[in-house]
Amino acid sequence: MSYYNDYSVLDKPDILQFTFHPRKEVRRGPHNSTDYFIPMGDEVSICCRFYVHSHSSPSILFFHGNGEVASDYDDIAPIYNQRGINLFVTDYRGYGLSGGTPTFTNMVGDASNIFEAFLDILRRENYTGDIFIMGRSLGSICAIELAFHCQEQVKGLIIESGLASILGLLTHLGFATDFLDIKDNTFPNATKMRSITLPTLLIHGEYDSFIPISEARELFKNAAAIRKQLIIINGANHNNIIAVDMERYFTAIEQFIIETE
Repeated sequence: MSYYNDYSVLDKPDILQFTFHPRKEVRRGPHNSTDYFIPMGDEVSICCRFYVHSHSSPSILFFHGNGEVASDYDDIAPIYNQRGINLFVTDYRGYGLSGGTPTFTNMVGDASNIFEAFLDILRRENYTGDIFIMGRSLGSICAIELAFHCQEQVKGLIIESGLASILGLLTHLGFATDFLDIKDNTFPNATKMRSITLPTLLIHGEYDSFIPISEARELFKNAAAIRKQLIIINGANHNNIIAVDMERYFTAIEQFIIETE
């Protein structure tokens, strides 16, 4: 079954302003990081930052949340590296050093181009470790979309603070969606999970009020993976999930990757 959705129905000024919070950030990365500018074919390039542990380590392609930029991970990536993991963080249009303006349509479309460029970088520069896709919050849309269409090329899917339904999230946050005249299941992250057989790890904060934990449970329930796990970080909300229990958060990711390789 195909789920190539027409996201343009969500590309209305009030929805975009409500959803995307881009900011420019010019910050030099740490010594073991490299910035890649990936052309999108319409005179726009997306900047991605690759934090490397080693060429033989597993690599995560990471899509961040709506209020973050890639360089925000300058302080977090070393923890991945300490656990033997390479982290490739991608921005969206208008974020960080990337050009253009973010919309749902170009966010999802760009994810496919970024994935192909990521694979090309790994091949060209002789990275030999396994590949994982991870999405946090808004980035879960891109991660699930890629996993749905490209699961033969990756070893596992990691979703942190992810959403089961875009419309459900907008409604939960108080945005009036009736005028959109689209069905609740038009953008079904949860439904796509029924076709994703990759090993899947879900991490969610117990008290997340932005994306309720019920969204994670819905994704978990629908996941087709034989090997799937839902980790609930007790006492955490949407934006302090790492700080509340850093050890459990990163141990879950590390063990998931080790057991999947």
